[in-house]
Amino acid sequence: MAPDILVLTAFDYDADQVALAAFRDRLTAAGVDYPHLFSRLPNTGMATGLDMNGDGRTGGPRDGQGYGRFAGQAGLALLSRFPVDAAGVRDFSALLWRDLPGAVLPQVDGEPFPSPQAQAVQRLSSTAHWLVPVLAPGGAVDLLVWSATPPVFDGAEDMNGLRNRDELRLWTRLLDGDLGPVPGRRFVIAGNANLDPFDGDGLRDAMADFLADPRLRDPVPVSRGAQAAAVPGQRGPPERATAIWDGVGALRVSYVLPSAAWEVVGSGVFWPAPDDPQAALAGADGLAAGPHRLVWVDLRAGGVSTDSADPA
Repeated sequence: MAPDILVLTAFDYDADQVALAAFRDRLTAAGVDYPHLFSRLPNTGMATGLDMNGDGRTGGPRDGQGYGRFAGQAGLALLSRFPVDAAGVRDFSALLWRDLPGAVLPQVDGEPFPSPQAQAVQRLSSTAHWLVPVLAPGGAVDLLVWSATPPVFDGAEDMNGLRNRDELRLWTRLLDGDLGPVPGRRFVIAGNANLDPFDGDGLRDAMADFLADPRLRDPVPVSRGAQAAAVPGQRGPPERATAIWDGVGALRVSYVLPSAAWEVVGSGVFWPAPDDPQAALAGADGLAAGPHRLVWVDLRAGGVSTDSADPA
């Protein structure tokens, strides 16, 4: 598999892109060349000096703008065969959560949680939200990439669940025109929503509603490996899962969603079944590269085909 555009989540950021360039060089040595790279400092590990999770302490990994033990931990990165229009990038990562139209912030006993001071500086993006124009042969394509907080590791106030939902809703508000110019050309939304429309924790209806947006096309990628990993009681179609965790099961949490104008030529999740020789690439326990699997979609517009993939 050699997608034209590759979106990586949970990739540590460094200012000179040394790690990303080294990763690209290893792919080049394997026969897959990505001459164009893009990454920016994410919100993960960005210090606030405040108690951002209500545990009465400051300076912990949950007290940054996004979870992180250091600035840039588990950021976002993009590798492309085609040039990236860096001057045209729109970065929504600094948007305050409270400034998203229709935002719902956590409360305890009718008071802002964890504090009014925290909510006054809390950014919406736990990692980042970028609109990145890529100059593909058939015309520029806008990539809308993000990685949302897991809707767990909180309390009855559901802070992470609410934030996770609003991180997804940012794209809806962008398409509605509430955050400036609406993307006026073909686009692809790609990243880790950390939200399944059927199973797991989180405000699942938000994901179901998003997938039903007529401005988007859901390719519904599937895999035999996900089908084989189904667990009792799973409500969603098991073959659509993109990740698996002990005690949680297999969930669909990563997405590549093109705008409606695209023709979807093919799609899938790289999750080989146990009897597939390629399953060895994931290690004996299937988790050599972590719980997430690569999601890929092959798109066509105007006779030009473009592959996009998100390994989450």
